[in-house]
Amino acid sequence: MNTAAPHPGIEEMAWDLVSLLHRGAALDEIAGRLAQVEKLPDSLPWKSTLAELVRMALTVQNRLDLLQQREQGMLAVIESAQDLSSRLDLPGLLRAIVSRARNLLGSDLAWLSTYDPEQQEFHVLVNDGALLQNTTNMVAQKNAGVVGVIMATRMPFATPDYLHDNRFQHHPELDNTFRGEGIVALVGVPLIWNEEIVGLLFVADRYHRSHTALNTSILSALAAHAAVAIKNAKAFEQARSALEEADAARLQLERHILGVKAATEAHDQMTSLLAKGAPLSTLCQSVAQSLDGGVIVLDEAAQVIGRGNAAGYSVSDAEAQVSLSGPRSAEVAQALRQSRQLGRSVMAYQADGETCRVVAVFGGDDVLGSVLLFHRHALDDISIRTFERSASIIGIVLLSQERSEAGKRRDVSMLLRSLVSLRHEPSAELAGQAERLGLDLSQPVSLIVIEMDEPKPSYAARRLGLRPEFSNVVLDDLDGVLVLLCGSTRAKDLVRAVTASALPEFGPAYRGVLSRPISSPTEIPALYATLRRALSVLARIGVRGHITDQNEMALYSTLFETHDQASLNNFLEATIGALLSQDLKRGSELARTLLVYFDSNQNAKLAAQRLGIHVNTVRQRLATVEELIGSWSHATRALEIHMALRLWSLRTPGSR
Repeated sequence: MNTAAPHPGIEEMAWDLVSLLHRGAALDEIAGRLAQVEKLPDSLPWKSTLAELVRMALTVQNRLDLLQQREQGMLAVIESAQDLSSRLDLPGLLRAIVSRARNLLGSDLAWLSTYDPEQQEFHVLVNDGALLQNTTNMVAQKNAGVVGVIMATRMPFATPDYLHDNRFQHHPELDNTFRGEGIVALVGVPLIWNEEIVGLLFVADRYHRSHTALNTSILSALAAHAAVAIKNAKAFEQARSALEEADAARLQLERHILGVKAATEAHDQMTSLLAKGAPLSTLCQSVAQSLDGGVIVLDEAAQVIGRGNAAGYSVSDAEAQVSLSGPRSAEVAQALRQSRQLGRSVMAYQADGETCRVVAVFGGDDVLGSVLLFHRHALDDISIRTFERSASIIGIVLLSQERSEAGKRRDVSMLLRSLVSLRHEPSAELAGQAERLGLDLSQPVSLIVIEMDEPKPSYAARRLGLRPEFSNVVLDDLDGVLVLLCGSTRAKDLVRAVTASALPEFGPAYRGVLSRPISSPTEIPALYATLRRALSVLARIGVRGHITDQNEMALYSTLFETHDQASLNNFLEATIGALLSQDLKRGSELARTLLVYFDSNQNAKLAAQRLGIHVNTVRQRLATVEELIGSWSHATRALEIHMALRLWSLRTPGSR
């Protein structure tokens, strides 16, 4: 066989092509060699052979490029799998997948959307290469655009010219976003997990481009990894949430156990104190310390009868807030009404980081008072229950005190009723009972009777009986009036004490009479009847806020027992009405000056001394008085004017 030797030109081209393939030259560079061969004259017998060699080299290089792309795709898939197995940071992992998809396909941008089943929409979760905010925040309807095609076919979808592709229904808002971003070519693949599409992976270019099956296959592989990543991350998040919930439940259970233990210890301590007969102040202190706050106990009239403070806490300011005239009294009263209805504690108010909680204290069907808790931290249910149980124990103490005081009041009431109905000298038993209550019937005694509108005399008796200045005094509600029986030497002091207590607590709606001293208990019934009649006289002449001596009432009782208040008003108006009108209009003291003048035996100099003014001022005032009401030189006229002035002074305590 004759074999011709290769032409030198063919050998040179073969070596050149092998060299290009060896260094991985681009297809364009090899195609340049083909262009050179095609320019050779057709007369050369080996031109076709050279052209075939170059075409073979182009085929080999194309195969090498495909293999390289596949290798890069596999590496990207492997790296994604490694990331998937090494971390559960979902946002970071998805960003890595989107970035690899974009770089692997050499695209301008890429993004991954997840599905919201409630809204039936796909929202962009991560993106790479987007220029506009609208692209980052894209929302695609389930059945619109490319998304609708992928959801219907569950297969990848690619278009070289999105805006002019009529294979799907366009969404104006998405078209505007793509137009603004400059997107032309697009390919998208579904993220499928257990036959469910959980998201979509897209890559896009700003020029016309057709993607190969290999590109789509690699993109699908990355999408599969993304689906696994999403599901694994969600499963991990659910497991972590379940673990956190379990830890939280364990901690809550531990706190609950500790709270129950603390509540049990507090209840045991309160029960122990109750069994030992501890006073109310000790119980309040125990409650305050166990609940780390301040405690105030009020009686049924909202008066403070007990208090307690935890370390570093003070209820002094709180007492002023919740007192009867305090700014928070209405809120506390409202909360107390709710507590009575519910049988539970109720929050009264919150102010300056402090909370006030109120619970009513019952004794049988009666309300004995209330307990107020002040605290600066939140109370759990166990603490609230502890407070309410502690209030029940405080109620037992109050009920015990109430029964003890009720027994003592029964003894006092029986003694008073026995004395006001006494017909003979008191028996030894009655005298002994009085002595046990601090009253010596062998010594002179005095009676004080007080009539009041509010509060009831029984409540006033209880309130006054708790004060130390009323020790060894027999006092109680007797036939609707407050009656006090005491040694005569203490009578004046008791009147002052009653007045000092009654003015701030009971108000001005009261009137009373202090009896003269009596040496024998047998005089008490007649004296009591006389004082009751005197109270009626004081009511007729309109006296309020004053306790009058019996001696001062004698003449008025004789003259006015049968008169009503209207007739007394007419008498005053006819006698000294002009005088009173002048004082009211000008702010003068003509009526008081004339009263002191009459009480001084019509001695102007003595009256001036008592008034603390000059005697000439007295004479000037008396001259003005005479111009207003006429002369009082006649004895009958002077007595009438003096009587009217005395009545006016009784009805006007400030005039004395």
